[in-house]
Amino acid sequence: MSEKPGLPQEEVTLQTIKELGQAEVAQVSPEVETQPFHCLTIIGQIEGHMVLPPRNKTTKYEHVIPQLVAIEQNPKIKGLLVVLNTVGGDIEAGLAIAEMLKTMSTPTVSLVLGGGHSIGAPIAVAADYSVISATATMTIHPIRLSGLVIGVPQTYEYLDKMQDRVIRFIVEHSRVSTEVLRDMMFRTGELVRDVGTVLVGEEAVRVGLINEVGGVGTALSRLSQMVSQRSVEGVQ
Repeated sequence: MSEKPGLPQEEVTLQTIKELGQAEVAQVSPEVETQPFHCLTIIGQIEGHMVLPPRNKTTKYEHVIPQLVAIEQNPKIKGLLVVLNTVGGDIEAGLAIAEMLKTMSTPTVSLVLGGGHSIGAPIAVAADYSVISATATMTIHPIRLSGLVIGVPQTYEYLDKMQDRVIRFIVEHSRVSTEVLRDMMFRTGELVRDVGTVLVGEEAVRVGLINEVGGVGTALSRLSQMVSQRSVEGVQ
């Protein structure tokens, strides 16, 4: 990101933090030479086509996707750390972010801190490697729609198709089986509003959803290993 005319770099940085929640947008700069990893945060509620109230802490997908493109195009960025603390949000926006992550050639590691609920699960498993802190939680539940719902069979068929998209993505990019995932989604024995399952730290690893329990150090270490492996294999 180039400096805006007439504004000092400090003010540009403050504007970036306010607008995007990022200290720096992916860019070619001297700092990247010694800090080759970029950190992308996905926090609060993932905002999609509908603008949420100002009081909501949100991650706007139209901000995230251009950053992912910039990171992929930047040869000086060797790895991407995605930090999640989200309650979920718009289904299609979340899947769009997850699909972008999965198709990147840049090595990616996701780190779930606090929570990676609902549509945050596909984003977490979309990374090449996933880490969750010991006390972080992930809520697995069926798709829910807010607002006006038309009570016709086509509506329920649409919901089934959306549900299948989420399930298929998670199963293809993690070690959890379709049967186990569906069982967790539709379980009624736990208090997750009406149906679903809450996984805490090690439980998410045990069912095969996440790769490892750890923190920032673990995530960065895994990312370093992946980048080193690519260098050994001669991948630019």
